Amino acid sequence: MREPRFWYPGRDAGMGLMPGLLSPVSGLYHLIARMRLSFARTEKAAVPVICIGNVTAGGAGKTPVAMSIAGNLLLRGEKVHFLSRGYGGREKGPLRVDGAVHSALQVGDEPLLLSRVAPTWVSSDRAEGAAAAVRGGASVIIMDDGLQNPSLAKDFSILVVDAAAGIGNGRLIPSGPLREKVADALAKVGAVVTIGRGHASDGLAARANARGIPVFKAVLRPVAPPELGKRRVLAFAGIGRPQKFFQTLRDLRLDIAEAITFPDHHSFSEKDARDLLIRARELDAQLLTTEKDAVRLHHSPEGSARARLNGSLLSLPVELVVAEFPALQRLVVEAIAQARGKRPSPPRV
Repeated sequence: MREPRFWYPGRDAGMGLMPGLLSPVSGLYHLIARMRLSFARTEKAAVPVICIGNVTAGGAGKTPVAMSIAGNLLLRGEKVHFLSRGYGGREKGPLRVDGAVHSALQVGDEPLLLSRVAPTWVSSDRAEGAAAAVRGGASVIIMDDGLQNPSLAKDFSILVVDAAAGIGNGRLIPSGPLREKVADALAKVGAVVTIGRGHASDGLAARANARGIPVFKAVLRPVAPPELGKRRVLAFAGIGRPQKFFQTLRDLRLDIAEAITFPDHHSFSEKDARDLLIRARELDAQLLTTEKDAVRLHHSPEGSARARLNGSLLSLPVELVVAEFPALQRLVVEAIAQARGKRPSPPRV
């Protein structure tokens, strides 16, 4: 899905015809969400649950935060398992992701990335997914998304915000990008992480600080820029904020012949693949994309244009660098310890 332009209109945030026209629909959306919460049954997992969520539709950088938190917990000896809804995949689960077998069409792109770090489960029913992770040996569960899902109790939640996009016009879906009111989101979290450059998230950060919620600044940094020499690149991305990827390439001083955007979680068609291959030949450019886009092309049918595209492109891995990361991780570790004091140990597997 592509975000409507009026969600992030810059200086005229909140103004314009469409947000006003859609305001009644947003009110209905909020009412339904409230009713869902009122009637929801919340279950507790047998192990601590850490949630990495956001308050807006679209990409904010949740997956890199989840991977960073998990990496540190793994070093501490925890048996971390990820839990995801598997957005974009057809499997309802609970299903443990196997990157050698499953495609993004089955389990979604983000779970494939997460499975490179730790065991990953996709499940439309989060409580069932958590139970499956515990049976699989998890000592801690990290939810990638799910802040607005009431079915599974969280022991600690982190709100991730794009520093350049912030909360857009500050309105609820579909008038704006908000999944819920900012105050409701802040009431559920123990920390906020802002990612990238910009000041659009400053207002939310100030509201968090006023509530005593610590705010951590972070950036995404390329891990191993591809060896391109002086060759031009044809960059393409189907993520929540494609311009962030293109700006990263500019910061690396790569020669971008052309930059092509697709909707977030875009499933590349044969036509998309052929068009990209042809355009790269016309420009004499190397195809370059994000890791998240690249995994959507894995397991493409042999001989297809998508398989040829997969074999022709390079991807740019990135890592999250959080200022004062030890302080953030300490909050997570303390929450895990506190949770273990409230519930019995998980059964041995």
